[in-house]
Amino acid sequence: MGKYQTVAKEIVDKIGGKENVNSLTHCITRLRFKLKDESIAQTDVLKDMDGIVTVMSSGGQYQVVIGNHVAEVYQEVQTLLGNQLETTAATEGPKMKPLDAFIDVISGIFQPILGVMAATGMLKGLNTLFETLGWYSADSGSYIVLNGIGDALFMFLPIILGYTAAKKFSLKPMVGLVVGAIMCYPGLQSSTLSGSMEPLYTLFEGTMFASPVYLDFFGLPIISMDYTSTVVPVIFVVFFASKVERLLNKIIPDLVKFFIVPLLTLVVSLVVGLLLIGPFVTFGSTAIAQTIMSVRDFSPMLAGAVVGGTWQILVIFGLHWGFIPIYINNIVTNGYDNVMMPFFACTFATSAVVLAIFFKTKDQKLKEMTIPNFISGIFGVTEPAIYGILLPLKKPFIISCIAGAIGGGFYGAFNFRKFVMGGMGIFEFPGMMNPDGSMGNLYVAFAGVIISFVIAFVLTMVLFKDKESVAVASASGTVAVETSSEVVAEKPSLKKVTLISPLVGKVLPLKEVSDDAFALEILGKGSAVIPSEGLVVAPIDGVVTTLFPSLHAIGITSEDGIEILIHVGINTVQLDGKGFKALVEQGDTVKAGQHLLEFDIAVIEAAGFSIETPVVITNTDQFLDVLATNEATITHGETLIDVLIG
Repeated sequence: MGKYQTVAKEIVDKIGGKENVNSLTHCITRLRFKLKDESIAQTDVLKDMDGIVTVMSSGGQYQVVIGNHVAEVYQEVQTLLGNQLETTAATEGPKMKPLDAFIDVISGIFQPILGVMAATGMLKGLNTLFETLGWYSADSGSYIVLNGIGDALFMFLPIILGYTAAKKFSLKPMVGLVVGAIMCYPGLQSSTLSGSMEPLYTLFEGTMFASPVYLDFFGLPIISMDYTSTVVPVIFVVFFASKVERLLNKIIPDLVKFFIVPLLTLVVSLVVGLLLIGPFVTFGSTAIAQTIMSVRDFSPMLAGAVVGGTWQILVIFGLHWGFIPIYINNIVTNGYDNVMMPFFACTFATSAVVLAIFFKTKDQKLKEMTIPNFISGIFGVTEPAIYGILLPLKKPFIISCIAGAIGGGFYGAFNFRKFVMGGMGIFEFPGMMNPDGSMGNLYVAFAGVIISFVIAFVLTMVLFKDKESVAVASASGTVAVETSSEVVAEKPSLKKVTLISPLVGKVLPLKEVSDDAFALEILGKGSAVIPSEGLVVAPIDGVVTTLFPSLHAIGITSEDGIEILIHVGINTVQLDGKGFKALVEQGDTVKAGQHLLEFDIAVIEAAGFSIETPVVITNTDQFLDVLATNEATITHGETLIDVLIG
């Protein structure tokens, strides 16, 4: 079983099995479940698993934060759950609060296209940059082809969103896709109609909603709009279509459902959509955009500081999804967004704090965590750094918010904008290139990054104290603690408990064991030995709490509550006791060094099983840290594992 398969299996098991799952999506770093009953999910166990950054419940979703490998884990989890879960979100599960329901809908619709949207948006921005630099002209074939690749998704966005919204609202996906296609149909667009005919009359003349009417539907005026590149209208029309389809499925005879239901669904939903839903949703979008802009214009610097200072708090709870429609609506309506873009400062403030911790800390475990989290942050994925380093240390998180607020205030004051959706982190810069080729906005982008980065780095170097690293949570959910003799000496509350080796042989790091359940530390941290002698002794004074009937594994609990599992060989349970002899019984009290088991290495190897023997602390989460020896070989009586108890 592969690494991600093992993690996926544990996740599904700990959330209550696939029977407890209504739906599953994922974003850049998180698996987002909708569970039937969150109370049966083993959240604390999941948080302590290797491969999981943290777990939280927010926005009506049970969010398992994975980090950069979320896509691989998602594929494995989806395989275990079954594809039938993809369209159950709208019809199953407990009723959510309005805000939770809104965020759940938005994230469910946009998450599936984020990757390709980022890619095409970045390409579109780069194409503008290359043309500005004079690498080729705007009328060249190179520019036209690259622009087509980058622009097509945004031009026909209603088609894509029609599909994803249909899946979210439990409408047949192909019907949703066709709804989006019809809303992009050239013959219905205002720009097309205005070029070929005179308007019959104008509705709402003299207002911001003035609309020429070129067509009518049996006498009813169709307010002509340009729906290409829009976001909100198609979502509302698809939602309405899902209700129509559900009603029709109840009343149309089964004999003709196959073609009558989609026929009537399309006709009813599109007529109502073009006559009412589309125009009025568009009016609403325009009004919202102008209202937001007027509020922002009251104090652009303050608005930017608020966005920059609070963005990471929203990310923690997954609530930032609620602002995605504002960002997209602004770009579609105004041609740019300058309301939400101050969040860009947070990305680099977070990365700078992590980099400063790398230079400041002497804690090797913390230092090792900073580099991958710094790189991830520069590329726009900050959740691993937030959950794994900043939040546990507290002060660095506050510093990153302060630096983000300062950078956001700068962006607000200088009207920082993004013109093209797409890209993350450093890959967002192409989207900040003004379509007219001017470089001023791009200079503002770089200046804001430098301001945020420098402030965050300097504040962390000055204010962060290395002793704070005692409390930092690692990405695996365990706790990293400064283990130098100086720190241990300064912390009289720390207690080190030594476990002697129960075996004689070659030491093997636990992560190199051929069984993923041990290698991924799912069963706990520890070490492993490739034995050269067939004898297991007690690693510590304690009680034999588990002795498997097959005799291949034994569990001991020490006086300090340390639960030790010694598992002789891999998959040796299949030997059913052959080659093993127990020298103690379950419930016996034993002393360190006392003989526990005898086993025949030759019998195990002849049966085709590995003799790798993991020794793990199964309740690792109850201790500050579990430290394995660095020695290459070991014998009875020598230290194999140290357990730090707070």
